[in-house]
Amino acid sequence: MNLLDVLRREADLLAMSAIGQPPHKGVPACPGLNLGETVRHIGSGYRSALAWIRLGREPVDGEWQDHPEPGEDPLDFMRSGAEAVIAELEAHDEDEPCATWWPEQQTYGFWRRRLAHETTVHRMDVQGAAGMEVGAVTDEVAVDGVDEVLTLWLGHKLDVLGVRGSRDSLVTVQVEDDLWLTRCGPQGASAWRVVDPEDAHSADAQVSASPMTMYRWLWGRLPDRMVEVFGDHDAIAQLWALLRLATK
Repeated sequence: MNLLDVLRREADLLAMSAIGQPPHKGVPACPGLNLGETVRHIGSGYRSALAWIRLGREPVDGEWQDHPEPGEDPLDFMRSGAEAVIAELEAHDEDEPCATWWPEQQTYGFWRRRLAHETTVHRMDVQGAAGMEVGAVTDEVAVDGVDEVLTLWLGHKLDVLGVRGSRDSLVTVQVEDDLWLTRCGPQGASAWRVVDPEDAHSADAQVSASPMTMYRWLWGRLPDRMVEVFGDHDAIAQLWALLRLATK
């Protein structure tokens, strides 16, 4: 799987889905978010990532362009940001060292993956706001997205935010033959892949779905009725609530 190709394709699809659409149209899956703000946000995100790469550290406010220039079309702002960051990523091998906000992966590959999934999720938001059918991704991309949201956002971002669960719980996330265990509680959150299904028998609950459905559910884009749940519903509710804090 070439995540740079995914990023390029999803950025083009997001832009095409936004053409001619009123910016005030709301994103059904994210109350309070509209199409125009989604396009601006992704354009800003591309520039923030580019600043991380070029500065070799976290950029501070004012070190990247957060909004279009006066009179600049937000869609042009998004497209030019995509072109610039894709060109930068193309110029480096994915294993080449690079500053990122995840200590476990300080390579250009981090940004390929992060921006590919960021763009995919918001492309789905734009399509939903535009009243279009939300296009699917391949199972391979969706499974990688499930792994990213669990290991990076739940397993790392919550710790950075200083957010903890209220009770210890272990929830299994199953996508066909792929399995993850998530642990949440007062000591923090973590998630890891499980090779042997026997290792998941001690879990308090399990959530299972197809790759695309799980991908969207973990990002808060689908309701609980779209996934299959078993076991302690409070444990699943805690996982869901923590994911919303991690990914907002």
